[in-house]
Amino acid sequence: MQADDMEVPIINNVNNNCNKQRPLPNGRDVFKNLLKDWESSMESPNLEFEYGDTDSLTAELSEIYSYTEEPEFALNRDYFEEDFRSHVRGRRWIELGQEQQRAYVMRLLDALEVTDRDKRLKVARAILYLAQGVFDECDMDADVIHWSRHNVFLLYDMGIFTALLELLSMEIDNNQACSSAVRKPAISLADSTELRVLLSIMYLMVETIRLQTEDDRPEWRAAREAFKTELGSPLYNGEPFALLLFTMVTKFCSMNAPHFPMKKVLLLLWKTILFTMGGFEELQEMKVRGRERLSLPPLPEDSIKVVRSMRAASPPASAMELIEQQQQAKRGRRSRRPLVKQDSLDTYNERDPFKNDDARDEEEDGEEADSGIEGEVDPLDRDVIIQPPPPPPPLRPPTERASLPKGLPWAPKVREKDIEHFLETSRNKFIGFTLGNDTETLVGLPRPIHESVKTLKQHKYVSIAEMQIKREGELQQCPMTLGEEDVDETPTEILYLGMLPNLSQYVIALLKLLLAAAPTSKAKTDSINILADVLPEEMPITVLQSMKLGIDVNRHKEIIVKAISALLLLLLKHLKLNHIYQFEIVSQHLVFANCIPLILKFFNQNIMSYISAKNSICVLDFPHCVVHEMPELTAESLEAGDSNQFCWRNLFSCINLLRILNKLTKWKHSRTMMLVVFKSAPILKRALKVKQAMMQLYVLKLLKIQTKYLGRQWRKSNMKTMSAIYQKVRHRLNDDWAYGNDIDARPWDFQAEECALRESIEKFNSRRYDKNQNGEFAPVDNCLQSVLGQRVELPEDFHYSYEMWLEREVFSQPIQWEGLLQQAQ
Repeated sequence: MQADDMEVPIINNVNNNCNKQRPLPNGRDVFKNLLKDWESSMESPNLEFEYGDTDSLTAELSEIYSYTEEPEFALNRDYFEEDFRSHVRGRRWIELGQEQQRAYVMRLLDALEVTDRDKRLKVARAILYLAQGVFDECDMDADVIHWSRHNVFLLYDMGIFTALLELLSMEIDNNQACSSAVRKPAISLADSTELRVLLSIMYLMVETIRLQTEDDRPEWRAAREAFKTELGSPLYNGEPFALLLFTMVTKFCSMNAPHFPMKKVLLLLWKTILFTMGGFEELQEMKVRGRERLSLPPLPEDSIKVVRSMRAASPPASAMELIEQQQQAKRGRRSRRPLVKQDSLDTYNERDPFKNDDARDEEEDGEEADSGIEGEVDPLDRDVIIQPPPPPPPLRPPTERASLPKGLPWAPKVREKDIEHFLETSRNKFIGFTLGNDTETLVGLPRPIHESVKTLKQHKYVSIAEMQIKREGELQQCPMTLGEEDVDETPTEILYLGMLPNLSQYVIALLKLLLAAAPTSKAKTDSINILADVLPEEMPITVLQSMKLGIDVNRHKEIIVKAISALLLLLLKHLKLNHIYQFEIVSQHLVFANCIPLILKFFNQNIMSYISAKNSICVLDFPHCVVHEMPELTAESLEAGDSNQFCWRNLFSCINLLRILNKLTKWKHSRTMMLVVFKSAPILKRALKVKQAMMQLYVLKLLKIQTKYLGRQWRKSNMKTMSAIYQKVRHRLNDDWAYGNDIDARPWDFQAEECALRESIEKFNSRRYDKNQNGEFAPVDNCLQSVLGQRVELPEDFHYSYEMWLEREVFSQPIQWEGLLQQAQ
């Protein structure tokens, strides 16, 4: 039956139930619009997105450049060729031998040390052209990537990176450029030319050397390890390279250096941390090794593989459906549907959990028909009285089902705390007293409790964080007996130690940039200007130029969001693995700086539009723009954009921000209540429209932890979402997340919880990093004669000025003896 055929009986049926009330004048149009919205929402395609540390190499290299920097590619080439032809006549760079190339790079390295600023810039542009792959001598994109890789390893071997670092430090400390930029009413690309060139070379070196390929030479592999160690060690003025970049971020956000090219700084900072500490797969390997070192059982599954094998679920109902349900309820028609049998939950687990759950819409909507305002009811379900039920969906071929795992994707976990709570409740009920933290004694408890405890212990999971907290408590209690802790000098530990004094400034600066780049943020006069390295000196005068600049600005903001989200997630994951209290202090700074409402504000938009945004011009992306002929750009081609189904960086950013939000709120009752207070449930529910399994997983996790606080009516109205949580999120065996009976469903005191956590963090930092931490335990000499008789080493110049010091500090200072005696009393 077609849509037009069933409109009339539906409206007539509603009128009969409403005592022959007149139908709405635009009833047919309303229903058509609702049907159209429903179809569009249900037809949102599965996104073939593979989450990883980064996008493809060409995409990552192209994002370092803004489209307004396109004329500088030719400038780099001209400066290189001008210098190259004056020293090597009649030959091209790719025709030179290894020794000749090394000799020329050495000459460029010497030229970098000249005092003339303009000459230094020309040499730096020539080096940048080499790092970009001498594209004028290449015919294809692959050739550019090949020669870029060859030249970058050559540049690193000749010591170019160290020389660039010295020049970068000079530019950061260039007070004249900073003061000039502060006074300027409008900052453009021209104000950051030197910084942009230096940061571009360094980014190309870090990103190219970081990436491993199968055909790498042995000397390149050795250079990669050496470069990785160099970047992660405190070799640059006693601090790691990432700390210098953090300093640039805070200096920019404090308005002391508004000309800093923040996009390049953030991308370089992210890739430096990714290179030195490792990506997500390295993190998983480090976690496995860490558990082995602590004699913990292995992980129940590889989370990366499980998430990659998941399939997306169909999105929940659209807002138009919910509005129509309200109107339907007001008109007095309530369709009665039979209750779903309990057996459906039993058969639920027998089905393929990764299968798209469109086939279950009828069953789930039966539970939701009487659910009230927020019910997820399909518009077509209103005709259930006159339509026969649809036939059951055909089963998948056996070959397809055999390739997918059966049952739930995650093994359930139980904490030691959960077992203790279960036994405490059971003992109070059956015996009348408790045994504290004893989980072994089961005397007096009935047999079913024995079986329950056995099942709980089979799924008990002890995390590395729990072991670290336990060890920290022992070190706090017995500092003299246990002695000093052996701390490995890992890149994470070195970076944390360097960041600790100014950690809050770094976190606030990153969140300021994230807020300025968020698509939901409105421009304010006092907000920081993140467009300094994208706006040209001369503003566009034609429509085409304006469109191009608009796309460039949006792309610029998207890249900043991508870099910050990936950077924060990497920091949190590495710090949590290194030590839980290092993770907790960064998390607390993020929470206190309003990171939770900021991320929710980011998602309070049309998230499908953001993920499918086409703020890219493929023909202007590097290296395509320097190898191929540039076609004529038109307004139509710019509006059409690329043919990609989604924007990789935007989906990557959304998943990263959801993961950060999960890390901030996991096992934190007060922060979970913040999600409830900020009304995050409808915002997160809209994000389920994106049919990508990993993004849906982290949205469902955030909904699960607050479900018991949202009320019974919400749970009734969102049974489809509840089913998705059951299907995709890991289970805690005695977690009543769906019923609101948990002991944590109590009044919350945000300040008390955060203060207790902060106290533990400060004790940890004081014990591990305070140089005078054992001063109170050192023996004290109470004998006046021996104390005065100790020989004190004095500086040499003190002997010459001793008499002057006595006259100034002792003899010429009046002493109020009466006051001293009164204070002593």
